[in-house]
Amino acid sequence: MDVKIEQSWKSALEPEFGKPYFQELVRFLHAEKAAGKVIYPPGSQIFRAFELTPVSQVKVVIMGQDPYHGPGQAMGLSFSVPDGVQAPPSLKNIFKEIETDLGIRMSGRPNLESWARQGVLLLNSVLTVQGGMAASHSRIGWQNFTDAVISYLSAHREGIVFLLWGRYAQQKAALIDPSRHHVLMAAHPSPLAGGAFFGCRHFSQTNQILLEEGKTPINWQL
Repeated sequence: MDVKIEQSWKSALEPEFGKPYFQELVRFLHAEKAAGKVIYPPGSQIFRAFELTPVSQVKVVIMGQDPYHGPGQAMGLSFSVPDGVQAPPSLKNIFKEIETDLGIRMSGRPNLESWARQGVLLLNSVLTVQGGMAASHSRIGWQNFTDAVISYLSAHREGIVFLLWGRYAQQKAALIDPSRHHVLMAAHPSPLAGGAFFGCRHFSQTNQILLEEGKTPINWQL
């Protein structure tokens, strides 16, 4: 696996690439591929979130868990699937909350690249998965890497809004300096949470915080 990553992130995370856990992670992925295992997302998209949202442009972080494990779904951005693919249930619930919170109509388009290009880092805690096997790469070292991402942003940037949905994402809160950043927590948007996500109003809250920080709010409409 060639680590193709945008230059500002490459500089920020350079120390991680040489660490034993990352070298082992790369070896594991090579071996799985050589054994004929299907891995999502495609290699060129594993670091897509970093390509679309350079360090200096990060205004919001939305933490996901691990990539979608169905064919054609994962694209390297948390919660996002490519155009032409049906929005998964969690994403549908995110859109419902946006419509209620902001009083706007969403098209249902499931590709969130426009958010990423506005400064929303769509980061999964785990960046790869074996096809058809949810959470299959949850113990190969990716959390060490994404912990380093969050820690770097916490230490080197200010005023980022971190949206942590569900207990898994909320584990990252310990890495964030609350005196420098804003942490908003809610239930996970999955239907398994029984609708507890609804009413969090994180999208209007995020834009209000960004305005108070003197930053351009996010256009959430798709």
